[in-house]
Amino acid sequence: MTARAGEPFDTGRAVSDIESALSVPLPDSGPTTDEGEPVTGEWTSTRGKGLLLFPLWESEALTGVYGREWNAAEEAAEANLTALITELDARWGPHRRVTMGEPLLPRPAPEPFRTLLAKDCNGDLAVWGPLTVPEPRWAAVSLNQCDGDAPMILTALISNRPLTLM
Repeated sequence: MTARAGEPFDTGRAVSDIESALSVPLPDSGPTTDEGEPVTGEWTSTRGKGLLLFPLWESEALTGVYGREWNAAEEAAEANLTALITELDARWGPHRRVTMGEPLLPRPAPEPFRTLLAKDCNGDLAVWGPLTVPEPRWAAVSLNQCDGDAPMILTALISNRPLTLM
């Protein structure tokens, strides 16, 4: 569960959260650590060397949801992602896609991809950058689901390194 559980998706809020995160100092070193909401412990962000990963929206859990209802939930989540990408494209220009599947499987993943995989954020990334705010940063968003019963989670990633797979 994330600290965004139960909140309706709002494109404006998501864009604002991403733009604010672009200017947050990123760690220069140290371990990758999760941060949680003080009262509930629900995930609010993950920070590591040169990266910040955080949830923007979380769907309801899909336990016991099948067929048309599951398809409708998936379509709603995809619509949220599309609305966000459309708004960010309008602000920053066209995104590029980084596929998270097969390219990461045969070898250890470099950061920030290792962190994405560890957090079950396996959805393809829509990436923009470098964005100069005031130093170069890369921003990415993705839609993720760790299994068919789990909620769908829309996440943002901020990095001080290019988001590419070699």
